[in-house]
Amino acid sequence: MLNRRHIRIKVMQSLFAFKGTESDDFKKDENFLFNSIDKMSDLYFAIMALLIEIQKKANSKLELSQKKLLATKEDKNPNRKFADNAVLEFISSNTMLKEIINKRKLNFWDLDFEYVDVIYKAIIDSELYKEYMSKGPSDLKEDKDFIIDIYSEIIAPNEKLFDYFEDKQLTWIDDLPVVNTAIVKKFSKLKLTKPETFLIPELYKDEDDKIFAKELLYKTLLNSSKFSEEISEKTTNWDAERLASLDGVLLQMALCEFQKFPSIPVKVTINEYLEIAKEYSTPKSSLFINGILDKIVKEYKSKNIHNKIGRGLME
Repeated sequence: MLNRRHIRIKVMQSLFAFKGTESDDFKKDENFLFNSIDKMSDLYFAIMALLIEIQKKANSKLELSQKKLLATKEDKNPNRKFADNAVLEFISSNTMLKEIINKRKLNFWDLDFEYVDVIYKAIIDSELYKEYMSKGPSDLKEDKDFIIDIYSEIIAPNEKLFDYFEDKQLTWIDDLPVVNTAIVKKFSKLKLTKPETFLIPELYKDEDDKIFAKELLYKTLLNSSKFSEEISEKTTNWDAERLASLDGVLLQMALCEFQKFPSIPVKVTINEYLEIAKEYSTPKSSLFINGILDKIVKEYKSKNIHNKIGRGLME
């Protein structure tokens, strides 16, 4: 699920959380980083638990309608298309998925059932639902398209659910876009022949990404004084408070990539930190960071230092 930008964001948050603390033991910083990353998986499984509960809600509503004293013909023979949706069935029947949810205690929805009610009502009141239910029996493609649509248009953007996740775990707000994208990709690639492990995502794309997270954290921490000094030489006309803020952390991380990660192109590093600054720092931060990094890269080129491996990587 993790991409490199999100890894950088997690490292940035860890560095900022412990900014100003003097210690040779970086274990607390590492624990903070990897705990925050691991919590991202919890969010994924909590959302899967929510989808399971939504299907349960659909089934319970149908059962109740059949038990009415004055049940109509429609009540007795209800349209089960949503309750029997192939994607929801695939999720709900996955024993491995449910074991992980139970083991990690991530089914909050038994206690916080009102959020299941809110999402369920939003779904059945939607035009997407009405159009889906009005058609005849569906194939897997139609079921997938419907779940992707209601997830993208109803579940993911729901403000009450957003606030709920924020209250549960503050870092989840940053994780939601990445997890939502991962879930939609899972649904689009789903086949009924897929093994149960299909719904159990790998947190890291590969071992290199996990190594990158740890090395970026440690190498920035170990060289922070040197990086700060180098940055200060280029920022004599800037407010010192800006360097003590998130901007200073982002600049240190960028310098770390320039100097300690020879295979990462300079352009990639600059673009990544400018985008992170736009999202997490002040309106002027990206201009400030771009100006400083541009000066530093020009100096490296003129002095022929900190060259990158491969053609064009200093461009």
